[in-house]
Amino acid sequence: MPKQNDKMTTEEAMALFDSLPPATQEQMLGRWHGEGVDTDHDMDGMLESSYWYGKSFEGPDAVHPLVHKVPLWGKVSVNPALLPIKLSTYLPLRDILAPVLFPILVPLIRTSKPKARLRTISFRGRQHAAMCYDAKPINDVFASLGPDSVLGWMDFKGMDQPYFFKLHREKID
Repeated sequence: MPKQNDKMTTEEAMALFDSLPPATQEQMLGRWHGEGVDTDHDMDGMLESSYWYGKSFEGPDAVHPLVHKVPLWGKVSVNPALLPIKLSTYLPLRDILAPVLFPILVPLIRTSKPKARLRTISFRGRQHAAMCYDAKPINDVFASLGPDSVLGWMDFKGMDQPYFFKLHREKID
């Protein structure tokens, strides 16, 4: 299993994903802390530079796909429909500007409403839990790394290379 800051090729990440058991919808319920998996994808580091925290799965029709932990704001859910995800992969100095600009934009992009759904989909020949964005052509598909960790494969229509990330169940004290 890759650890934070480990580097993998896209092919290695795909092979790891395919070797893992599919995650179930029931397994995905709850709050999760995330981290990117470095595969030399254009999005590597982008979420982290915008204070990405993780995801929250409240139920099949109530998923907060982008939860960020932003200075001065704390944990906030962001509306993905308002983010130019593909465009931001091409912005110069993205990882330097994002930590400065993101807190300023929070009042404009935050939401209290769920912006995704949790479904079981057929992916690469198996049935996986998947988070389907409401307003973007994106499905995040999950394979189980264990009861409290999953490997996510961002399936983004029109993106040449998949983006991989891990989620770890948030510990509630």
